[in-house]
Amino acid sequence: MQASLRRFITKSPHWAVAILAILLVSFYWFVWAQERYVSRATVVLDSPQVATPEFSLSSLMGSGGGGNTHDLLLLREHLLSVDMLRRLDEALDFRKHYSEHGDIFATLWNANAPIEELHQYYLRRVNIELDEYAGVLNVEVQGYTPEFAHDMAQMLLDAGEDHMNQMGHRLADEQVRFLEQQMVRLEERFRDTRSELLDFQNEYGLVSPTATVESLNQVVATLEGDLARLQAQRDALASFQSSQSAELRQVERNITALRDQIGEQSERLAQAAGGALNRVSAEYETLELQAQFAQETYSSALAALENTRLEAARQLKQVSVLQSPLYPEYPTEPNRLYNATVFAIITIFLAFILSMIIMIVKDHRD
Repeated sequence: MQASLRRFITKSPHWAVAILAILLVSFYWFVWAQERYVSRATVVLDSPQVATPEFSLSSLMGSGGGGNTHDLLLLREHLLSVDMLRRLDEALDFRKHYSEHGDIFATLWNANAPIEELHQYYLRRVNIELDEYAGVLNVEVQGYTPEFAHDMAQMLLDAGEDHMNQMGHRLADEQVRFLEQQMVRLEERFRDTRSELLDFQNEYGLVSPTATVESLNQVVATLEGDLARLQAQRDALASFQSSQSAELRQVERNITALRDQIGEQSERLAQAAGGALNRVSAEYETLELQAQFAQETYSSALAALENTRLEAARQLKQVSVLQSPLYPEYPTEPNRLYNATVFAIITIFLAFILSMIIMIVKDHRD
């Protein structure tokens, strides 16, 4: 028996190493590896459905954001972050639990390990996966006692909900503060433009120079129509009456009066109140447009401010638990049979490849 074993080792040392490795690894998984309890939870993020007006903050500041999947990814990153690890260590004494339990390959060797090494170990004991099809987050926590695994999973859910709510409140508060600052500036601008418009009206004694210009144009047009009618009447009378007739002379006087009146109104239209009325009208229209724009902008900012306050409620993220953290009754990790089988298959496969290489080398030598 011993002689056969020596010949086998001498003839196929790689197979001997492979079998020895399989035996050692199987011994570790089935005998030595310490059991771990797994607490599982499934959560989804919900937001309260708050009706908002059609005018939204996104029309002023741009749309912010992704959907539920994006929020779940943010939650996942926070739960796997160093900040979350520090919080767990303070509340549950993460270092102590994992340094006092576990075999040589699974334990936390150094209870005072730097945060970078501790975080790498944390990622080996916490698994958080996003199910994009179902839109849920699956949380798995491995602990050496069922109480610790359950407590750690529950704390992850509570801390995750607090973090998402704080993010929502912070974003909403920043938006509200920004709009309130803009409201002060827009209100001052609105008041200034209205004051400039009133001062302009008082200075020129005109409520609406544009309306005055239109009225003067209408008067001039009416007078010109009357003048044309009288000129036609004069031409008709001149065809059969003497130029010295009383009726013709009366028509001439009326024509002269109308021409004087037209000249006076035209001069008033061009020059009035110490300046050209058309220039005054143009300046008035500019001030009126500025006042209207300031009023519309101020009204839009008021609507945006009210809408943002409603957005604050919509920004709240509630972690709805589909499966509460499981209180494990028996250990499920490590998966001894699976781990040993996978290692054995890979080892045999590599040994087989090495055997083929050795055979090829021998054939080439021969």
